[in-house]
Amino acid sequence: MSFLSAVADLLKPPPPPEPRLQAALTRVIGMVDPFLRALPNLERQLAPAVEHALGYCEGLVASLPGPIAIDRRAFGADPLVHALFATAGDIDEMLGRSQAIRDTIDHPESWRGDHFHAMLAARRQQKKQFGMAQQGDIIRNDVAQEVLFFADQTLVEPSCDLETTRQRLREKALESLLHSFNSHVEALRRERQGLRTDASLEQAQLARHCDSADERCTVHTRHLAELDFRLRQSAEALMPENLAQTLIDFLLAPETALRLRPVSVTVDRLGIVHGEADADIQLDTLQFPELITRDRRQHIAMLVTIPCKDALVAVERARDRQHRYLII
Repeated sequence: MSFLSAVADLLKPPPPPEPRLQAALTRVIGMVDPFLRALPNLERQLAPAVEHALGYCEGLVASLPGPIAIDRRAFGADPLVHALFATAGDIDEMLGRSQAIRDTIDHPESWRGDHFHAMLAARRQQKKQFGMAQQGDIIRNDVAQEVLFFADQTLVEPSCDLETTRQRLREKALESLLHSFNSHVEALRRERQGLRTDASLEQAQLARHCDSADERCTVHTRHLAELDFRLRQSAEALMPENLAQTLIDFLLAPETALRLRPVSVTVDRLGIVHGEADADIQLDTLQFPELITRDRRQHIAMLVTIPCKDALVAVERARDRQHRYLII
């Protein structure tokens, strides 16, 4: 290769990202702070970090358990489903109130099979109570117990095609990361505004006391200098080039804002938590992951499969009840 050819190769623009990465870059840049979008070569700077975040989101969705069956038969046969819902009727209630299911039903072309798949999210809760328990040959009614139950069951991204559901969940995982980053930027802006307000107050206090020999003048002067220093730091952090680097660092460590944590709980059929095995009681060890976000919210997360006919019946019943209430 001649010298001129080598120089020409160096001057060639880099090849465009593959379609998957290009779509992700477009989505990331579209969701982040508008000031960032004006930076030159932003796509090239973000590409490696976005590629890493995409791989992380793919691994996150791939590690979701399931799909497990959710229906009345599973409520009686599967200990985890039995723990997720207080009664079998609560499965129908979840289906009937789900806006995602209603939206899917309104597009019949979406129903291409007998079952649909979705991610089930629910909040795990445990409460303490006093109840009856057998201790040796004695039955006591004042035994301290801890009860496991779940609330706010929600279906996310329902689809008759499991791979479609997984792909949508990967996209939502990336969007969740970007929302977390935007929340961080908004917190920086609120902090800067608070510092500006505090600095204005200190400036007013300084104007009142510095004409006299009041020792408070020194205190206000020192405090104002500290506020000015923190304001400069805040302003630098919000500069577009620094925000871009913060975004890159954030996408290279997505586990700080979104991760799965395995949970294992041993319960009886009433949902009472047991720490040790008891030969006289049927116990089940429930294992499931909890999805933890940047704000520390925790939701159980798993893939589920539900009969389409169950969803159709549940939604029709819910709409019929709503219609009756409107008439009354």
